[in-house]
Amino acid sequence: MLPLLLFAITFAVLLTGYPVALTLAGVSLIFTAIGIVTGTFDANDLGFVSGRLFGIITNQTLIAVPLFVFMGVLLEKTKIAEDLLSNLSALLGRYRGGLAVTVILVGMLMAASTGIVGATVVTMGLMSLPIMLERNYPPSVATGTICATGTLGQIIPPSIALVLLGDVLSNGYQQAQLSMGIFAPKSISVGDLFAGAIIPGACLVLLYLGYIIFRVVVYPDSMPKAERTEPVALSPIIKALAPPLLLIFAVLGSIIGGYATPTEAAGVGASGALILGLLYSRIDLNKLSEVCSATLSTTGMVFFILVGASIFSLVFRGFGGEELVQSLFEQMPGGMWGALGIVMLVIFLLGFILDFIEITFVVVPIVGPVLMAMGVDPIWLGILIAVNLQTSFLTPPFGFALFYLRGVAPGSVSTGEIYRGVVPFIGLQVLLLCALLLWPEMATWLPAQLK
Repeated sequence: MLPLLLFAITFAVLLTGYPVALTLAGVSLIFTAIGIVTGTFDANDLGFVSGRLFGIITNQTLIAVPLFVFMGVLLEKTKIAEDLLSNLSALLGRYRGGLAVTVILVGMLMAASTGIVGATVVTMGLMSLPIMLERNYPPSVATGTICATGTLGQIIPPSIALVLLGDVLSNGYQQAQLSMGIFAPKSISVGDLFAGAIIPGACLVLLYLGYIIFRVVVYPDSMPKAERTEPVALSPIIKALAPPLLLIFAVLGSIIGGYATPTEAAGVGASGALILGLLYSRIDLNKLSEVCSATLSTTGMVFFILVGASIFSLVFRGFGGEELVQSLFEQMPGGMWGALGIVMLVIFLLGFILDFIEITFVVVPIVGPVLMAMGVDPIWLGILIAVNLQTSFLTPPFGFALFYLRGVAPGSVSTGEIYRGVVPFIGLQVLLLCALLLWPEMATWLPAQLK
């Protein structure tokens, strides 16, 4: 039972707020010392730590993380996202509920560029919430729309969450095949996961838009009247929209089309964002320094957690944790579906208190190989986890997105209004999750067509 005790104590220390990376590595090493003294852990297994750390350093896929972070932070700091909001608002402001539709569309593009839930929610909250409240949108509608669109960073490619999930699931998939006696294992790529996320991500955006249109048609009084009636010139709107849209589509299209690896495409995205900042004359050395500092901080956090998670995973397996998890899953009623249901429930609950990075590096390496050995498609599993965490981050009272928005919302907006506002969007996300469970082809069809 030592593996379960290791997991439980690590989880308990994480709840205290102690740094994640130090918790993962520190608790694991304490258990290692106990295991060596009691003869339950082979000290020679520690020799694999250096190989794992070297593997992290030389992992080409993970180089995409700092590049995508740089791209997203640069688009935010240069206020290109604000241009998108103001111009789309001018275009759609002639219609009732047009600003809410604008927030969803801009949030989708922000999610695609930053890939980080917190950054998207905070940015959209600062940009659009004051405008929506000024134009008499009910606080619940405004906050619910912003929170929901902010969580799209989990599922809209090129998402950092999908990059990290893709790397972890690829390793787990190969491990699962080896355990089944397949010594020429297939692999999945981050590009496969990006392709698998396109249809579910598009469906979720359409569901959000459909909800706003439904409110406009059925409950018109719940939405303010059109903000403007005069015609709008299209040329300045196209000028503002075209460059960032082309950049995002170029990055995503090159990956899915097989023309570039995620790392190469991320390099193009980072360079393109820098060129856009220079063309708009919105970047100088001070702002570039801010962007680099923010990128370094986020990247350092990700990789430090990855190092700690690698040590935790090694020790967990050294104590026989993987065999224990497999045995528990095999004894569950319902076989693969029962095990999958339990894992989804656990991940959903953990999403209340742990960030997606921690869940990706700690939980997924433990349960992923076992589920894939039981027959779960790795791409389908990755998309299910991403949508599940997205729902968890939005669910009161502990959803991360709610706390992010609460931190930037004015005092006139109550926490209860934020909670009420997200309820319809949670329902839409649950609907998508059920559809994915019933029709796995939503996630697996497009990757299969592109091979």
